[in-house]
Amino acid sequence: MKTLSILGSTGSIGVNTLDVVRRLRDRFRVVGLAAGRNVDLLREQALEFRPQIISVADDSNATELRKDLRHTGIEVMSGQNGLIEVATHPETQLLLSALVGAQGFIPTLRAISAGKDVALANKETLVVAGPIIYREVARRNTNLLPVDSEHSAIWQCLQGAKKETVRKLILTASGGPFLNRDLAGFDSITVDQALAHPNWRMGKKITIDSATLMNKGLEMIEAHYLFDEPAEKLDVIIHPQSVIHSMVEFVDRSVIAQLGISDMRMPIQHALTYPERLENDLPSINLTQIRNLEFHEPDLKKFPCLRLAQDALRIGGSMTAVLNAANEVAVENFLAEKIPFTGIHRIVEAVMGRHQTIEDPGLEDVLEADRWAREFAEHALSTVA
Repeated sequence: MKTLSILGSTGSIGVNTLDVVRRLRDRFRVVGLAAGRNVDLLREQALEFRPQIISVADDSNATELRKDLRHTGIEVMSGQNGLIEVATHPETQLLLSALVGAQGFIPTLRAISAGKDVALANKETLVVAGPIIYREVARRNTNLLPVDSEHSAIWQCLQGAKKETVRKLILTASGGPFLNRDLAGFDSITVDQALAHPNWRMGKKITIDSATLMNKGLEMIEAHYLFDEPAEKLDVIIHPQSVIHSMVEFVDRSVIAQLGISDMRMPIQHALTYPERLENDLPSINLTQIRNLEFHEPDLKKFPCLRLAQDALRIGGSMTAVLNAANEVAVENFLAEKIPFTGIHRIVEAVMGRHQTIEDPGLEDVLEADRWAREFAEHALSTVA
């Protein structure tokens, strides 16, 4: 039986992961759960799965949970230390890292340093500091397994292939809710409209990133590190139906694609059970009902966040951490209705334009770049409000 801890257990990925575990109880035992402020759901999860340790964001919520769970023997922690304790728990074999944003970086790094395998659903960990993560993976001889549907698809397409035979990795994107909206109307986009993703049900931050196509840019950076391929061998194509989750083109120009329904439990289960493939009770994709598969080039004028992410990938070094931090600040302020939708890319571009890139940053360099970018992005808010 494999022991598992989850960072972000009350989010979309975390909830789906626990559903996979619920269906495979003879395969997995939950050791640790960490969440933000959804205390009620975390309490339910703790009572059902009886982990040894849980963590929440705030001390006050931790105090409440300690009272509620005082007869269970479950240890309750909070804050950054709580995340790290869950991630590095001695009995954990596999960490499912599904926190939102750069907050997942340090706990995931610490888990790898403690010799844990990681199923990665927190792309920002690699965006912020891919080289640092992979140096630690090599030092500790651990496994880093992709969970995002696009990276899981590429991973599956590459199994059995020699690296020198790969010509291109092709990430598919739905195009989000504004694929067919005229650019002239982008300034009037509301938060509710941006959160109405046509195909996937996700958390607010990733849904906004999908609407701007920043999510696809972050995924390109993640793919660069996961599969050790240069920027020029990474491509993005718009595929509104979200049937093909990604593709690999080989040097002989043949293309292998991975298809499936739009349900994150499939790539989650693949990461948790790898190298096995196990049955599940999800519906099969019905190819006879698919009348049309569309593919388009992304419009970088409508979606400049994708261009900015591509620029950050080509520049490299500390620039990807700056891109991510500025975007997190911008998205948070858009969700709070303090800036327009188009203000997101303008803030990111302003911050990137002022950053002096460090080519090979260490851990402290990355953390300082992240801190500086957030501070500068906050100052830039008034220019786009």
